Amino acid sequence: MSLLFEEIDSQSSPIGEISLRRRRMPAFGDRDIYEVKLGDEFLMSSMFVEAEEALSTLGLAALKGDNLSVVVGGLGLGYTAVAALKDERIAELLVVEALHTVIGWHEDELVPLGKILNADARNRYVQGSFFDLATDPNTGFDPSHDGKKFDAILLDIDHSPTEFLHSSNASFYTTENLALMAEQLKPEGVFAMWSQNLPEESFEALLKTVFGSVESHVVSFYNPFQNRESTNSVYVCVKSDV
Repeated sequence: MSLLFEEIDSQSSPIGEISLRRRRMPAFGDRDIYEVKLGDEFLMSSMFVEAEEALSTLGLAALKGDNLSVVVGGLGLGYTAVAALKDERIAELLVVEALHTVIGWHEDELVPLGKILNADARNRYVQGSFFDLATDPNTGFDPSHDGKKFDAILLDIDHSPTEFLHSSNASFYTTENLALMAEQLKPEGVFAMWSQNLPEESFEALLKTVFGSVESHVVSFYNPFQNRESTNSVYVCVKSDV
C-alpha cells in the first residue's frame, strides 16, 4: 500500500514553483490521487476527470472523416490526451505544454498516464506556449511542419474564459486571436475548450464571431466531498466549410 501522502517532485518554473503530489483519501477508496500545485494553488487533480475526458469525446464527436490530426493544448495529468487517443480515427496527436517539468513527469512516467502516452506512436509532446503558437498561423503548432492545419484543437489550460492561469492569457480571448487560431483548422475543423464554470453567454457570443457553429455542453459528475453533483462545461465550435 502506498503512503497516504507523498510529494513526488517539486521544481521552479517560469510561472512559479510547481509540484506533483500523490495521496489517498477514504472518499475515493483504495486508489492513488495525483495532484499538481502551482505555489499554493491547486492546478489539477485526478479526483475528477470526467470533464477533461469529455473535452476529447465531445470535441472529436463533432468531426467527420478519418486520419485525423489533433492538437491538445495543456498536458495536465494526461486525461484529455489519453481520451483522444481512444478514438481510432486519430492519426497524430500533438500535446502542447508550456512547462518542461510537466512533460518530464510524463516522459519519466511519474504519473500513471505517462506510460500510455509514451507507448502510443501517434502521440507527440510539443513544449511551447499554446497561446503563442495558436496566434502564429505561419509557424503553428507543429515544429516540424510550418503552417500545418489540423482537424481539431482541444484546449484545457485556463480555469474558464474569464479566469486565467496567468493574466497574459487574457489577450487570447478576442475575435482577432481566436480567428488566428482558427486559421490552423481545416474546413469543418473543431475547436473545443474546457471550463470549470457553467457556459457563459458572453463567451458563446464571442465564439460565434469566429465559428459557424457553437454548442455548450454541461458535464456533471458526483462530488463525494459535497455529496452532490458538480458541473464543468465544454464548448464545441465548428469552423465553416469555406
